Amino acid sequence: MERTCGGAGHRLHDFRSDTVTLPTASMMEAIQTARLGDAARGDDPTVNELEALARELTGKADALLLPSGTMANLAAIVGHQCRGGEVIVEESAHLYNAEGGGLSVVAGAIARPIRGEHGVLAPRDIEAVLIRDDDITVAPTRLVCVENTHNAAGGEVVQPAVLEALHRVASRAGVPVHVDGARLFNAAAYLGTTIEALCRHADSVWFSLCKGLGGPIGAILAGDAEFMQRARRAAKMLGGSMRQAGLIAAPAMVALQSDPYRVHRRDNALARTLATKLAAIDGSLVDVERVKTNIVNCHVDRYTDDAAVIVGALRERGVLVNGRRSKVRFVAHSQVDEASVETAASALSDALESIADRRHAAARVTHSL
Repeated sequence: MERTCGGAGHRLHDFRSDTVTLPTASMMEAIQTARLGDAARGDDPTVNELEALARELTGKADALLLPSGTMANLAAIVGHQCRGGEVIVEESAHLYNAEGGGLSVVAGAIARPIRGEHGVLAPRDIEAVLIRDDDITVAPTRLVCVENTHNAAGGEVVQPAVLEALHRVASRAGVPVHVDGARLFNAAAYLGTTIEALCRHADSVWFSLCKGLGGPIGAILAGDAEFMQRARRAAKMLGGSMRQAGLIAAPAMVALQSDPYRVHRRDNALARTLATKLAAIDGSLVDVERVKTNIVNCHVDRYTDDAAVIVGALRERGVLVNGRRSKVRFVAHSQVDEASVETAASALSDALESIADRRHAAARVTHSL
């Protein structure tokens, strides 16, 4: 992604997230020429066209354009009538860790975090903790949430067979399954399948329009008709009822009609290339086999226990990343390329060498004392 660094006009390669993508020229043209109406009244033709396409892509009865994924998750929890009940989530799920506590504060539900394997919930573990209505001493389970791909686990993919098994276990207890599919296209691209195939064993699902798809804003929430009627009411309550939202829908239509699977295959491949180059610097940095989609988690604990040191060093070298504790995250997207990957690998190698040199120098001083 093209950004300038200070006054020098150098390119910054932005790997912080796929949310930093900017609309393409064709998207901007679509915005300028979009047919508009009042979406809240159901008469924005571009929004209606997008929601029809989303129904086709997901195989669901109804779909709704919303401003954000956080709102989509929250509308789903309200729509599934979770107030006073438990929502099962993987313990490092975005829904549980990075959405302001809305699950409890707004929806009135109780999170039940379960540790997954690389972010993926095991059906046997879900079956063991499902709480049915006949146990009046505890809050009953109202929803099982699955994140596909799993952000904190480095873009881990939930396999269709696992989704099917989770849905089967939950359905026997009368509990629906919701898929947080912010990066669902990355999962589909990795598996060589379709969005519809990954939605078959979900009662509700949402996917982002402003990550790998490159749109400027928005998310799609989809599900069966009865659920979506409640979700639409929840979205209205949450402030998601928009007016001339065709301005948002138009660039999303461009992305969805331009072979989105190809775009996400490219992003996944770039991430794998980057992971391979980082592992060549030091095998402890990245487990290449764990890199399946567009996220590369780089573990720098051999060099520092504060990822901010690496984040700052990379920025000085023209590379933007996110970091926390001893992990630095790179995310590939449509506005980074092969040159960005080469720069990122070279910058990290140089930064780590500089840190190691400083450590050795400090050790020599200590020894001389």
